[in-house]
Amino acid sequence: MTLRLIFVRHGLSSFNKEDRIQGRNDLSTLTKEGQLQAKAAGKTISSVPIDAIYSSPLQRASETTKIIIKQHKTDLQATYTDELLEVDLGPWSGLTKNEIKNHFSEELAIWQKDPKELIINKEDGTKFQPIKELLNQAERFLKYLFNTYSGSNKTILIVAHNAILRCLILKLIDEPSKGFRRLKLDNTSISICNITFNDWNDRHVQIQCLNNIAHLYPTLPQKGSKKRIILVRHGETDWNKQGKFQGQIDIPLNKNGKSQAKAASEFLKNTVIQKAFSSSLSRPKETAQIILQEHPGIEISLKDSLREIGHGEWEGKLESEIRSNWPDLLKTWKISPEKVQMPEGENIIEVSTRSITGWNEICKDLKNSETALVVAHDAVNKTILCHLLGLMPSEIWMIKQGNGGITVIDLSEEEGQPDQITCLNITSHLGGIIDSTAAGAL
Repeated sequence: MTLRLIFVRHGLSSFNKEDRIQGRNDLSTLTKEGQLQAKAAGKTISSVPIDAIYSSPLQRASETTKIIIKQHKTDLQATYTDELLEVDLGPWSGLTKNEIKNHFSEELAIWQKDPKELIINKEDGTKFQPIKELLNQAERFLKYLFNTYSGSNKTILIVAHNAILRCLILKLIDEPSKGFRRLKLDNTSISICNITFNDWNDRHVQIQCLNNIAHLYPTLPQKGSKKRIILVRHGETDWNKQGKFQGQIDIPLNKNGKSQAKAASEFLKNTVIQKAFSSSLSRPKETAQIILQEHPGIEISLKDSLREIGHGEWEGKLESEIRSNWPDLLKTWKISPEKVQMPEGENIIEVSTRSITGWNEICKDLKNSETALVVAHDAVNKTILCHLLGLMPSEIWMIKQGNGGITVIDLSEEEGQPDQITCLNITSHLGGIIDSTAAGAL
């Protein structure tokens, strides 16, 4: 059984615009811009068949839902549920961020460092932990979906708020440390998770994309003063298309792969890029060269640490051939990749170690608020993203990286705080929000 969950945050609201905390306060409404954002998101989602729609009842979310339904031209009716209400921030709701800084400075410091540990005092003297309560709420809703749609393949649209959507995603991936600060969700952003499951405790989650705002302008989340890295997987090769394991055999881009790189170049042409890095293999290097046609004068630094996993004796073989010769090892690779030592090749821990070393070298190379392009491979990108999400290398199958997919990471300026996955695996420039690139071997 597979559930595809499409998460959409509501459009820009009056409180968003005024820089006010919303929480469960229902005084905030969609602005004109927010309505247009919802319309754009609805048009994008309209190409995807939807089986059910769930929404927060708060008006900024419910109005977004109604606009999306209108664009989708569906007869479906949304189910409005309190399990999708935004985080309860008690006395903070309705205040500006400056007012919170002035009146709740100690609590704000905790919120900024680790939101899960925040304790809020209610007017009646009781205390509560808003994010911990919200995570429990998220788990209840997800278990409800699992029970309701057990035994069927469905696509579910969920329209709600920033904090509750982040908690839903975090619960699906088993709540990594400081996970709340690792994610970003913009107004009307689209995030997609694919889940195969028997029950709540026996589930396999794949994050297909996070915080996709390609339907808006600008098409990438706004950059602040932080250093930014744009991480791209190389374009398609013939071996990707055929399902052959490539590893470190130097297979070039095919015609479609070059077109994917060109589409990524067009998507990123208005993005300021100061530096570029690539795996030393030709398929990511050529992808980087094509992307940089819109950014002349930037030299590409090649890094062996970003080369694809060494599959050893599997390289050049189809999955059917590997299944004939190494059936148990292939089965383990798909379930517990950390337990597999490739015959005459690498294991995923070795790949993770060298990839993260290369990543850290790139991060240290950036100055001030520079933006760098980094082009690498499926397994390499996945191990880096697992590291950034607080996941183990064994959990690489939780991350989708399509050929030509674009991921953005904003590096933290505060010691001890995680870097932020600003968006992940954006493939809208390749034809839609559903990643339809080749599902071939690594």
